[in-house]
Amino acid sequence: MSWIYLILAGIFEMTGVVMINRLHTHRNFTSLFYLLIGFGASFLFLSLAMKTLPMGTAYAIWTGIGASGGAMLGMIFYGEEKSSMRILFIFMVLGSAVGLKFITGES
Repeated sequence: MSWIYLILAGIFEMTGVVMINRLHTHRNFTSLFYLLIGFGASFLFLSLAMKTLPMGTAYAIWTGIGASGGAMLGMIFYGEEKSSMRILFIFMVLGSAVGLKFITGES
């Protein structure tokens, strides 16, 4: 269950990052509200995951999901550069997160 919490934490972190971008462009209460909800839920699920997962592994995977997901959402929805090297490095971050999952046991 902790791995599901960790994936949810990463997804909500991506939501928070997108809302930061939206807040910069729209400057309204709705964007701020969703930003706070996104990061709040992200920290909540991260803390639930860290009850059984080692802190270093949970944090590395959480930031990996958020960073790579934020970069992919930027390419898909905000027209950011889609070079093959950029996509390769995003997959390397995701591959590293998956690798940490396979070598880490729950305590």
